[in-house]
Amino acid sequence: VGEWKEGKLHGLGTLTLPDGEMYLGEFKNGKEHGQGTYTFTSGEKYVGEFKDGTWNGQGTFTYVKGKWEGHKYVGEFKDGKPNGQGTNTYPDGKKYVGKYNDGKKDGQGTYTWYGNKYVGEFKDGKFDGQGTYTWTDGSIYAGEWKDGKENGQGTRTWSDGEKYVGE
Repeated sequence: VGEWKEGKLHGLGTLTLPDGEMYLGEFKNGKEHGQGTYTFTSGEKYVGEFKDGTWNGQGTFTYVKGKWEGHKYVGEFKDGKPNGQGTNTYPDGKKYVGKYNDGKKDGQGTYTWYGNKYVGEFKDGKFDGQGTYTWTDGSIYAGEWKDGKENGQGTRTWSDGEKYVGE
């Protein structure tokens, strides 16, 4: 339902698919393009920018059912995946604020969970590069990381003041 141009969806409209999924927003040359809302049959929802039928630009994706219920990503999308700066919040209180590449944490970011905190570089979703991890008891490791593990030069300080500096 909506505006058409030369036999194609163009302008504002609503597209309802046979399975019940729905898009409400702007169209250009028959594809979702501009601001819109895509609602899945599961209730999951994307609200934001579309380009040539794909999530591109600023948007919000919200999960409403299953193991990801309450999980929300707000930020940049490219080709339907988080790409660029974004914030991911989880129903159990976990939170990531930082860079994404092709849907994975990649670049500078801050990840907090259950009182622990990591501030630093990520690669392919893992701690990788320079970073600082702070545990709930106040212990800290500041240094190099590779594939999610302490690796290379760093300083580990325990909550009782004991310290190790080295590799």
